[in-house]
Amino acid sequence: MSSPSNYKLLTCTRYDPFLLSLTWNNDSDGAPSPFLLLRFHVDRLVDAAERHAWATAKAAISLDTVKAACQELVDNAPEFASKPLKIRLLLDEAGCFSGAATVISPLVADPLITSTFDLELESLLFGPIYNIYLDTQPCPTSIFTSTKTTERRVYEASRARRTKQAAGPISDPHPDDILLYNDGGFVTESTISNVALYRGTKWLTPPASTGCLPGVFRRWLLELGRIHEDTTGQLRISSVKEGDWVLLFNGVVGCRLGRVVGV
Repeated sequence: MSSPSNYKLLTCTRYDPFLLSLTWNNDSDGAPSPFLLLRFHVDRLVDAAERHAWATAKAAISLDTVKAACQELVDNAPEFASKPLKIRLLLDEAGCFSGAATVISPLVADPLITSTFDLELESLLFGPIYNIYLDTQPCPTSIFTSTKTTERRVYEASRARRTKQAAGPISDPHPDDILLYNDGGFVTESTISNVALYRGTKWLTPPASTGCLPGVFRRWLLELGRIHEDTTGQLRISSVKEGDWVLLFNGVVGCRLGRVVGV
């Protein structure tokens, strides 16, 4: 018998009573959900379990089991009642869920709203604009970049390079992130989000073939037509310039804006 894997599958969602007011954030039965795009998280966990050949873990995944595991994390943190939470849900090879809930900043608007940002008017802004730096070397792609797990050394290495380059910690509350690229020179994602860059008249996001994570909010934005996959190879790191706008998105905070600096 093979030994258990030393990593776990991972998905991070948002628990927030505000989400119940959004008509698009529903479970597969159409009922409003306090968890952000939970049905997409379920699909991604199933896909990851298949790719890692974790049959027992895959059998444990359903909307009901994932929702119950997330709700248990909320219920186990009564001191955070009614507050928005980041739910970090883990699944091991044996099909056992675990995780943690931590308080996060409240939403000030629909988490989709920033994807409607008017680049000509620069008019619709919510929250700080992230400083986006380019990584100084390619990020190796693997099953651990194209599925979300607790094995995150490539992302930690990228942030460590940025910290060393800046001769100090990455700043906050004026937040920074790093634009990653693969060995072929194609943009993939950031260290904590999927990305899209504005090219021509639309937001282009790297295709899954680059090795990027197929994020849940990325999937939703693609389905809505707010972003489009780069099918012509425009998103090379060599094409990224100072001042380029970057749309960042993930399954906890939705969309945010960044701008490339330091090129």
